[in-house]
Amino acid sequence: MVFYLAFKNIARNKTNNLIIVILIAVICFFFFIGNSVIEKSNTSLYEAFISSLTGDIVIQKRGDVTMNLFGANTPVIEEFFAVPVFPSYESVMDIVRAEEGVKEITSQISGRAYLDSHGLRSRALLCGVDTKTYFSMFPGIILEEGDFLHFGEIGAMITMERAQNIKEQTGIYPKIGDPLLFTSGGILGFKLREVPLTGIFKYKNPGLFMNDIIIIDPETVRALNSIQVAITDIELTEESIFLLNVDIDDIFHIEYSTPNETVTDGFSVNFLQTWLAESTIDNINITDGDWNFIILNLNDNVNTTLFINSLNKKLLPFDVVAVDWRTSAGVSTILLLLLQVLFNAGIFLVCIAGVISVINILLISVFRRTREIGTLRAIGTSGIYVSSLILCENIILSVIAGFTSLLLGAFFIGWINSLSFHIPNELISSLLGGDVLKLSFLPNVAFISFILAVFLGLIVSIYPIYVTLKIEPIEAVRQG
Repeated sequence: MVFYLAFKNIARNKTNNLIIVILIAVICFFFFIGNSVIEKSNTSLYEAFISSLTGDIVIQKRGDVTMNLFGANTPVIEEFFAVPVFPSYESVMDIVRAEEGVKEITSQISGRAYLDSHGLRSRALLCGVDTKTYFSMFPGIILEEGDFLHFGEIGAMITMERAQNIKEQTGIYPKIGDPLLFTSGGILGFKLREVPLTGIFKYKNPGLFMNDIIIIDPETVRALNSIQVAITDIELTEESIFLLNVDIDDIFHIEYSTPNETVTDGFSVNFLQTWLAESTIDNINITDGDWNFIILNLNDNVNTTLFINSLNKKLLPFDVVAVDWRTSAGVSTILLLLLQVLFNAGIFLVCIAGVISVINILLISVFRRTREIGTLRAIGTSGIYVSSLILCENIILSVIAGFTSLLLGAFFIGWINSLSFHIPNELISSLLGGDVLKLSFLPNVAFISFILAVFLGLIVSIYPIYVTLKIEPIEAVRQG
């Protein structure tokens, strides 16, 4: 009976109810489209960084400012900020390895330098990696030419975009084996290092700055950063200290040997080159000062936030902190989160304005129906029944508005995608996951938009119901 009367009243007041439906539908439409765009940006950035650069969690030295993998998240000081070395590396690694839920672990040392290639000088973000674990952890790194860096190999890998840029600027496309000259400067002076090009790669979902990254061996980054590595557990053999006990006049008359050659004619430059090339030091345990970050991937069923909170309690004595992918990815992801907050704050203000407008329309409708409501009260209809009638009307209108907003949103998304609009801005294209604007109909955002419509229907019903219950039956009939 209530639904029948509700539909009858809605049909009888078409103009006012149409305005209510339009207001709620417009609010929910903008909420749906705006959050669909932001959610797509979040998803694109998440896929870009998780699978290619940051993993789920990054452990870094605790400091006064938050850090990304290449510097501070404060733009004012970013150019002057040096990423601190990792304290108590082995102790922290022991804790991390013992944690349940950790799927993969790798380490990274970061730096900034200028790259000179075929006469072209450009800025580069250096990503010194643990080659034994890094590439298997990040499937978003796709090899185009050459090979991935191997353990112990000195070399660097550049992105396909950088290679194309070098060709456009110089007319020469970089080849595997070409020398790459890196220059860095600081309070200790300038450092120069030349390494061969070992590979050209691309990121499956490149972020804003990811095409500036050069994957390089960690020793070269340490040299450019003027980092001294502490090494322990090296035992010197008798052969290693042999020359310390030899008379200086006899040095050039000793029989020297390498694994492949024995030299009896004395010391020579050729012998020294051969010895250095063939000599290796096994079982070196690098302890402190050699990495900036430890990067973790978690199992799919592990809650990242809870894991970080638990891990940070254990890491507190070591002056390090675990952060999520958004913090370690940099300013662009943080700005996107801020944009989402600001957008929904704006929607909230629009909702307030819309609710006030709808309430005014409903109050007018209530006053026009004073006689009807008074008659119902006079024949013994309870206040709950009258309240239910008005609430039912408004819920029906809000449901219609919710479905209308989703239908309009679906048509709008299809229309935008059919245009294949090219995005000229690099920042916006990186946020949306491509150079062509493509929006997606996200069921979770659609559901929240529909719930928002129903919620607005409930909110706008409160005051009109209160006013309705204040109407005295006899006075209402007399006024009617």
